[in-house]
Amino acid sequence: MTSQMILGMHLGNGYGSQGSAWRFPGVDPTNYTSFDAQVRYARAAERGKFAFLFLPDFLALQADVERESPMITLDPMMTLAAIARETERIGLVATGSTTFNEPFTIARQFKALDVMSHGRAGWNAVTTSDPGSAANYGQAIAPRPQRYQRAHETIQIAQALWGSWQQDAWVKDAATGRFADAARIQPINLQGEHVASRGPLPIPPSEQGQPVIFSAGGGENGMELAGRYANGAIGAVFTIEDARNQRQAYREAARRAGRNPDEIKFFAGVMPAIASTKRAALDRRVALGELTAPSRVPYLGSMLNLQLDVSQLDRPLTTAQLANAYPSPFDPRSARALEVAREGWTIRDVLAHGVIDYHPTPVGTASVTADHMQEWFEAGACDGFWVSIDVNEDGIDTFVDEVVPLLQERGLYHHDYEGSTLRDHLGAPAQYGLDPRLANPDR
Repeated sequence: MTSQMILGMHLGNGYGSQGSAWRFPGVDPTNYTSFDAQVRYARAAERGKFAFLFLPDFLALQADVERESPMITLDPMMTLAAIARETERIGLVATGSTTFNEPFTIARQFKALDVMSHGRAGWNAVTTSDPGSAANYGQAIAPRPQRYQRAHETIQIAQALWGSWQQDAWVKDAATGRFADAARIQPINLQGEHVASRGPLPIPPSEQGQPVIFSAGGGENGMELAGRYANGAIGAVFTIEDARNQRQAYREAARRAGRNPDEIKFFAGVMPAIASTKRAALDRRVALGELTAPSRVPYLGSMLNLQLDVSQLDRPLTTAQLANAYPSPFDPRSARALEVAREGWTIRDVLAHGVIDYHPTPVGTASVTADHMQEWFEAGACDGFWVSIDVNEDGIDTFVDEVVPLLQERGLYHHDYEGSTLRDHLGAPAQYGLDPRLANPDR
């Protein structure tokens, strides 16, 4: 495990991770289309010495846009291009589907971003299994084995393209009139079952050589993909035990691929609710959940194996309900939901604890979030965190100004960047083109 944690910042729609962040006091509701707002948030994260920004992507509309904003930025690559020009150190990681992108397009976009940002780009390479996304491309979802075979081919072709303009090919000798050494810019001529490319890619190396690969996939296929190519893995875990097991699984996957397991860093998610008191932090989340809380009551009931009614929203569970409640084995968040319910909070407050959010939610002062992060990190559950802020407008500054200093005082987090590239921030090895160590390189 690294001696100090590495932090990434989730950057989504210009508002924050909560669907009602767009209408929170002090938030400009037009931020959905504001690249200036995204730049402002990125610079706040950079002030906190975050290693990278992480931009998820989804290729179909998810939100109930009648009341909630879409959770994804307009376009991850365009957003990161804008941010690249206004930041200096923070890494820029975007999700790109291997299912609905050709490898040449992926290779070109991400390496151009890498050159533009002076070596700060990362590609979260994922497969897509959503039928709605497929419909937007006039296609149907292929079976899982085909999707992952295409993913392997796409990543390998993209990396080969990244190396097709060799590192010393750019001569740029104005005196002799020689721009580049054409013998060192060669086609790759790779043909797979699903994708192919001739190449070369006419983009020279960045300061880190080429983009870093991230992974956010699960399951056996996703682990194998990450083990072969990734230097960063984005996790969705709710307990220390689950996180430790998932981190170990990624490390074992890297070892099986012939790599050093320390080359892959595992990031657990955290969605802090920070205020001067726990009650104030809950009130903040209650306000953000005003419109969605009633619709979440039945699902909370299913987590606790109870029939819950919206009429009970502002009352705690009864003694009889608590006696009959038990956590659903189908949702890993259920044990935490029951734990919070047993503390006597109203159902609205139970929901405000983030028990249905997609990452753990420490609730209270900044020290509560710092304690959570310290406990997980020191338990070997992760190499760091990707932090998902509820309302970006004030929440990123709160985290940077209140949580980061606590982590620094405890010796858990650095005081400044030690390098200038994303590889530097992750402690990832140099790589240009395909990784020659990979077993079965033709896979």
